[in-house]
Amino acid sequence: MSQQQLSEIKKRLLASKYAVFFGGAGVSTDSGIPDFRGSKGLYRSGDESNEYYLSRDCLLHEPETFYTFYRRNMLYPSAAPNATHKALAQLEQRGIIRAVITQNIDGLHQAAGSKRVIELHGTADRYYCTRCRKVYGKGILSGGDNVPICTACGAVVRPDVTLYGEALDGFNFADAHNEIAKADVLFAGGTSLTVHPAASLLDAFRGKHFIIINYSPTPYDGAAEYVLRESLSDAFTFFAAE
Repeated sequence: MSQQQLSEIKKRLLASKYAVFFGGAGVSTDSGIPDFRGSKGLYRSGDESNEYYLSRDCLLHEPETFYTFYRRNMLYPSAAPNATHKALAQLEQRGIIRAVITQNIDGLHQAAGSKRVIELHGTADRYYCTRCRKVYGKGILSGGDNVPICTACGAVVRPDVTLYGEALDGFNFADAHNEIAKADVLFAGGTSLTVHPAASLLDAFRGKHFIIINYSPTPYDGAAEYVLRESLSDAFTFFAAE
């Protein structure tokens, strides 16, 4: 992508009335969190059975197996917001980015300072009891490698994330749909746009400028005004520079 094209995209962003960002796992790779289908991702070996270890069935029937896999592959306590997270937060503070819609569960957008964040797949920072619904923070996992148990009723505590075999939260999905429908500029970044129903939200876009920033092709490339095969951090650092 040439400097001229980056400048053209930045002009569209700065002139926008309602810009929205839709992001996936690639947003957090610069923070040291691997994506799912990249060269260092969970599916790099082609073993899709990892989906079982992050499924509702595994949690219900083999909670020890679920939490062993979850702790090893989904928790990155030392991860910090990278340049993309920080740039999006800066753009929101300036009234340019109106909402961030994320498929990630790492909470790094909020840690960077973004306020309007819609978490389609939940958050690894919150947990709740599968029986009485008592809510816990991430400190519930501090007890070694054991399955976390509710202190009120003794049932298994689970992460407040959407597991394989579960539907997305309807309120968050509708909220994201409304934000995309209002947008005149939409960015899709760091996402393969193959995970449904989340990717189908892009069909709600009726604005003028749709930009995809992703290293690999997506099914929506043909609908985009610009497709960038480059670093999200580099691109958004440029967009946020005053």
